[in-house]
Amino acid sequence: MARITPIHWRKLLKICELEGCFLVGQTGDHLEPKKKGAKRRIVIPKYKDIPVFIIENNLKTAGISRIRYFELLQKV
Repeated sequence: MARITPIHWRKLLKICELEGCFLVGQTGDHLEPKKKGAKRRIVIPKYKDIPVFIIENNLKTAGISRIRYFELLQKV
């Protein structure tokens, strides 16, 4: 399986939007999309390269599998 690598914050936001998330707020440099059924908001910092651990934590929060992440990444 492919490795998750750092990506630009716009790509991660687009992936979340393709999965059904919608933007509900922003605190400073952090966007806060929410997915229906998720326990809490996803936090996407406006970093040029978002670290892998933040991507993995957001995928877990949104309930997006690793395989689905790579499918959506190819669409972006």
